[in-house]
Amino acid sequence: MADADVNKELADAHDVKLTPFTIFRYTYSVVLLIFSIVLVVSLMFTGNTKLASIASPWAALFVCIAAVVWLSMIEGQQASLVGLPPVDPELYKDTHPITYLNAATAFLGDNLDRYLMGRQFMVLLVVFIINLCGAPTSGNADVLGMPGWLKTIFLDVGLGMIIFTCQLGQLTTQVIASHSMIDFINNYFALFTLYTAMCIEFSGVMHSSYLIQNVLSFASGKPIHTNEEPKRGFTLIFFWGRVLMSLAILGFSLAVVLSALFQGKTMMAVKYPNVPNGASVFLFFFLMCIVGMLEAMQIAFFSVAKLPASKRGTSYFGRKTCDLLFKGNGQNLPGFMIGRQLTVVASFFIVASITSMNIQPGDGNIFGVSDGAQAFLNLGFHAAVITTILASITWQLAASAFPIAFINNPITYILLVFALVLEWTGICAGSWVLGRIMKKALKYEYDEVYVGTPEERAAKNHADKDFADDVGHLYGGGFHGHVVGSHDALDGPIKSKDAVDEDAAV
Repeated sequence: MADADVNKELADAHDVKLTPFTIFRYTYSVVLLIFSIVLVVSLMFTGNTKLASIASPWAALFVCIAAVVWLSMIEGQQASLVGLPPVDPELYKDTHPITYLNAATAFLGDNLDRYLMGRQFMVLLVVFIINLCGAPTSGNADVLGMPGWLKTIFLDVGLGMIIFTCQLGQLTTQVIASHSMIDFINNYFALFTLYTAMCIEFSGVMHSSYLIQNVLSFASGKPIHTNEEPKRGFTLIFFWGRVLMSLAILGFSLAVVLSALFQGKTMMAVKYPNVPNGASVFLFFFLMCIVGMLEAMQIAFFSVAKLPASKRGTSYFGRKTCDLLFKGNGQNLPGFMIGRQLTVVASFFIVASITSMNIQPGDGNIFGVSDGAQAFLNLGFHAAVITTILASITWQLAASAFPIAFINNPITYILLVFALVLEWTGICAGSWVLGRIMKKALKYEYDEVYVGTPEERAAKNHADKDFADDVGHLYGGGFHGHVVGSHDALDGPIKSKDAVDEDAAV
């Protein structure tokens, strides 16, 4: 078969079929993205963002571009590294040597877990940096001559920054990497990102998550799966020493945020001066819980996707959640993932506003710290620590240990409906357009071109490896990424386990 015919066949297997409604969603989403880019850049050059006001508009622009590019690599790399473990690396060792080097590092021992923990902190940190560069310091910023109602939507609600960040920094590369995992990380930028994430994990800042992991393992009665020898001697002391350090950092970070909120010394008091300090504290914890639920839901959903329908939900809301999630051929599962991404990013930006310091060094420093320490706190690292541990990793680990409990929660059903409605609007559908353009520009191929489909690999004695579903993994019970060479959840309808079982019976 000619290469052109093969490429067309692969494209037909992966691409979303165009309908008038799909074309409309793509078009208006791209228009919204262009407007959001113009809006963000205009905010910078009118001095209406924090970094632009304290440094310069050009500094804000260049830092923002660098942050978005790095975020796009972080998001795409996760899709690759979480999807590739089952595939024999020998199949791409010669054609993609840097991808092989990425895999050899990430898949050694428990390095994948270490990467995912460090990567989680990187995502939060980079999003907070993007917020410093591009988010308006006031919802009434005078930019582009926008009327009040438009300012409310794009500045107060933050729709401009949500579209800007989700489309450019997250969904586009997720779409690409989900089908072109091998090509996507065949570069030294990906390798640098991998090492950076592992260095962050090694630093111990996030190590309190391991204490939570052990507590949940004990509570659930499930062992923590590891590919390494038990820690002994100095290694064990060093490990628990970092856990204690992480707990101290987390406690200090929480104290800083709460003190600043009660004193009205965060950007929340600047952007939303009519919101009482007590309400800001409530909103902080409320949004942390919303983000946590959404993080947990993706783990729980992929976990129960493998179960028969009768065992997925054991309560009224549990059954309603599963009926909606796996309706038809399961297309609502990828729909939820997209709506979830939008909601999480929106929450992150609001949390960033709530936790970002509005204290000039030397002018009432928090807890009387030095001017240098105050300048460091103003960068938002402490907020990234809190959000990563308490609003992300903890909930993921909990859902991995108790997926059915999260499925049965009525809040899960409410958030699922909200995420599906948000995805249906198509405000980030332009990511598929950008993904297609980027794939062609970089000349990426589908993974099947290099390693074949799962069935072809099995026929050639290179069958995919199985992975344990024990508690504690950040990729969660059942969520091992996208299957290399198969249809992808982000693209459209995927088969639920019921449909797979029916096909097998036939």
